[in-house]
Amino acid sequence: MKRSSTHKLVQLLAVGIYGLGILASCSSKATTNAEILKSIEEANPKEMAVIEAELTDAPLVPAPITRKTPAKVVVRLEVTEVVKKMADGVDYTFWTFGGSVPGKFIRIRENDEVEFHLMNHPDSKNPHNIDLHAVTGPGGGAASTFTAPGHETVFNFKALNPGLYVYHCATAPVGMHIANGMYGLILVEPKEGLPKVDKEYYVMQGDFYTKGAFGAPGLQPFDMEKALDENPSYVVFNGSVGSLTGDNALTAKVGETIRLFVGNGGPNLVSSFHVIGEIFDNVYTEGGTKIHNNVQTTLVPAGGSAITEFKADVPGNYVLVDHSIFRAFNKGALGMLKVEGGEDKKLYSGLIEDRIYQPEGSTVQEMPQSATPKAAIASNKDMRLELGKTLYAQNCQACHQAEGQGIKGAFPPLAKSDFLNADVNRAIGVVAHGLEGQIKVNGELYNSTMPKLKLTDEEIANVMTFVMNNWGNKGGEVNLEHVKKAKASYKH
Repeated sequence: MKRSSTHKLVQLLAVGIYGLGILASCSSKATTNAEILKSIEEANPKEMAVIEAELTDAPLVPAPITRKTPAKVVVRLEVTEVVKKMADGVDYTFWTFGGSVPGKFIRIRENDEVEFHLMNHPDSKNPHNIDLHAVTGPGGGAASTFTAPGHETVFNFKALNPGLYVYHCATAPVGMHIANGMYGLILVEPKEGLPKVDKEYYVMQGDFYTKGAFGAPGLQPFDMEKALDENPSYVVFNGSVGSLTGDNALTAKVGETIRLFVGNGGPNLVSSFHVIGEIFDNVYTEGGTKIHNNVQTTLVPAGGSAITEFKADVPGNYVLVDHSIFRAFNKGALGMLKVEGGEDKKLYSGLIEDRIYQPEGSTVQEMPQSATPKAAIASNKDMRLELGKTLYAQNCQACHQAEGQGIKGAFPPLAKSDFLNADVNRAIGVVAHGLEGQIKVNGELYNSTMPKLKLTDEEIANVMTFVMNNWGNKGGEVNLEHVKKAKASYKH
């Protein structure tokens, strides 16, 4: 008898046996032969297809899996040690899975058989391995993948459990390898697939420990003491300050559903993930298959994940934060989702009226600030612009926004600002001394407090030069002498 005929006979016999079992144990449930045959083929496919895995850099994810049967999926992931930007003017030597932080997003299906190749680039200075939380086996694969520079290791595993899982390096010292950026996410889609959405994005938080404080310029080395004290200089999404703002912001349109695959590489801090102005319709808690509805903020443990889903109903800019809020506005854990489309005033009216309720006190507040490294001295305008960009992100962006647009009714715009461009000396004085009371900017009245920023004269010159040369302002350079004269003559 031919092999195909024998295979078909075995299938038909199995259908009969399986069907009798179902009828005996579950007679109230109608099950067709086609459904039974599909179940058998799912468990025992004739020939398993071999697929090369699609891997993507954050915030992109591979396309949803549409196949109905398991496959043999070949994953090839290269470890590289590379110098990349941590923040404007700040570099760091990241250890990476695939050249970026977080590592490549891996998407497979429940019951897939995975052939995993880990390559360590010859230029690497350290051996590395990989622990995938999706793997059932010693070390999650780490025991099989200790890979010296210039070597490649291979192991196989079967994806038994659906969910969103972290992977990371587990070579000693494990904490240091993770703290240098060696983590990513692997999604094991359930065999029935995930519900269809319009947009999917990959967002992963990590805490970084540098010798210098936040914003200290130059190539920063890893600081083990800070790591042991769990006192990071940076807490960021997708490997750097500003990775999800400005031109890098996530995008969507009104009416679209958005799914965020959220991870936390740690190595130390738990994330309180929140999107300001949105409510998560669904949260797959800790990356598993249990769904919670109508969630405001979800905890993502170090070495853990969550899947969040929500519909974009109202246009505007939505800020992604770790709601341990000083991390967002002072250490970098801040991103942006830009939603475009028509307004529905019944859902959200926008500002209707602005009137004085109770005047604020007359004393200008001062921004608290811990000891910071001595400011770098700019030798030319280009350097002043670079240093000023970092200072703006640290001190001004939370209120005046990433593109200087301000917040209507609360914080005046710096973009194309008539108040700023009419009198640069006055603007320097505001930064140096703070501001209390009503002002008019671009035809709109603002009545709030601008705190006194504890910036050196050199830092004021840098940030003012950056602001003056961006967002349609008149340009020019503010130098140290200019700042000293403006401070001395300032009155408001």
